[in-house]
Amino acid sequence: MSAALMSAASLTAGLLLFFVCLQAAAVGAAELALPQNVTMVTLNTNYTLSWGWDQSAAESHAVTFTTEYIGRHKLKYKNRSLKWQMACNQTSQRSCDLTRFNLHYLGIYVIRVRANENGHHSDWVAKEFCPDKEAALGPPTEVRLSLAGSVLDVFISDPVTSNNVSMKEKHHPEMYYRIVYWEGSADSQASGVQTLTSSANLVTLPNLMAWTWYCVRVQSRYDFYNKSSSFTSPICMQTEGLTPWWLIFLYFLGSLLICFMLVLLGVLGFFRIYKTVKDLFYPSNQLPSHFKEYLCDSPGSDIPRLLTPDSESELLCDKVIICPEPVLEIHNPPPEALQAPPSGLEPDSSGRHSRQGSSGSGDSGVYSTGGTSGQRQPSSAQTSAGAEASWLGPVNLERVKMQDMAPGLKSQPVITDEGVVDMFV
Repeated sequence: MSAALMSAASLTAGLLLFFVCLQAAAVGAAELALPQNVTMVTLNTNYTLSWGWDQSAAESHAVTFTTEYIGRHKLKYKNRSLKWQMACNQTSQRSCDLTRFNLHYLGIYVIRVRANENGHHSDWVAKEFCPDKEAALGPPTEVRLSLAGSVLDVFISDPVTSNNVSMKEKHHPEMYYRIVYWEGSADSQASGVQTLTSSANLVTLPNLMAWTWYCVRVQSRYDFYNKSSSFTSPICMQTEGLTPWWLIFLYFLGSLLICFMLVLLGVLGFFRIYKTVKDLFYPSNQLPSHFKEYLCDSPGSDIPRLLTPDSESELLCDKVIICPEPVLEIHNPPPEALQAPPSGLEPDSSGRHSRQGSSGSGDSGVYSTGGTSGQRQPSSAQTSAGAEASWLGPVNLERVKMQDMAPGLKSQPVITDEGVVDMFV
């Protein structure tokens, strides 16, 4: 009996110890604060579970959170073991993104979250969520204005899901748009605001005035669950109208003036380039041949030789005066004039002719008729030499005249406009 009593007492003590441990664990769990203000932050098909937590209940850096979800229809089968899907496991953040799990838009889910600290857990805080009913509807992705004369066309792009699929095509076929437009600027909204609703993605705004600024903003709406998005940012554009005839005339004159100036500049530029190229390769003033030997690349080339950086730094230059070469023309008298002496002259013993009745001094018979040089009078030596040379032959006459003129050519500068000298005997 004593052995049985002792075994019964030990079993009772073990049970009491077990219940004490369970109670202590329950008390520890109850002491850990629950997550608060559990809400869903949604936009189209982007879902995020958010919550708050009392940081004064425990050290905030040691607390983590676990989030799980399950379809509500699975909770009806109590005989089955429930398999919750893990969304976020022991994260220190105060939110959990559920977008990546692609929750069915028409389904109903139960989402729960709890706090964890040093092996202790708080109670679960659960929340039901139906995307079709509770998910917020986003505004149009893009709104553009297009000018069509005196009216404006509004292009509206549907809001999209997290996979860039149109919300209107996939989830809300009955979705439509509310278009608000007014006259004025985007900053100051005028009193005459007009509203237009349409389910189309292209809407034309009616009853607009020409040459007037209009601003537009658009909102998405879904009436089944009374969903409405925020408005887009205002965009503005000015309408147009019939162009006045005087403005068309001014445009025409301006275009003509611009075309004329362009053509004129093109012609002047062409002639300027042509003249420069011509003067460079075909200069009007040609260099003498003895200069070309030193300045050109080759004797037969007209292209000047360019100075290279290795050329001498100092160039020695002399002043050169270029004068045209004088041309002398000597006219010989005909043979008849040389054979018969002129009247009044008789030949003497030396074969010379002398004029009878003269005082011994007469005209030499040599005259110059070459422009202003004809005014110069020959010297006495030249006169006597000319008289003696009149009876010589043609060769001797030319030789005498050249000898007589040589001192004058050497002593007097050459006059360019007197290059031709006519001499008569």
